Amino acid sequence: STRSFWNPARKKTPTGKNSNKMIPIRETGTGVIFNIRVLPKSSRSEITGVQDDALKIKITAPPVEGRANEACIDLLAERLGVRKSQISIVTGHQSRKKTVAVAGLKKKDIESLLFSGK
Repeated sequence: STRSFWNPARKKTPTGKNSNKMIPIRETGTGVIFNIRVLPKSSRSEITGVQDDALKIKITAPPVEGRANEACIDLLAERLGVRKSQISIVTGHQSRKKTVAVAGLKKKDIESLLFSGK
């Protein structure tokens, strides 16, 4: 199935007021943990920058029945090049501020995939 919410050819680095700012990323035994701030019901799904030490993510899905969480996981998996099963929401299931765990990646991998502009 094709996803209309993200075009992989358009690998865009986060933009906006704090786009050159990095987010705190913690390494764990199995991967990394970092914070995201979700803006549901946006016009398109994209990673737009950094806000309050969290990766700012806009998604088109509404915050109903876990659809916004699923859309966040879909977008992050596509952007980071990992399977959806490698990404989990640790805290904030019903909040705009969430803590996300990504298995199988290191801090440097996340930084290069999200902030390098490649």
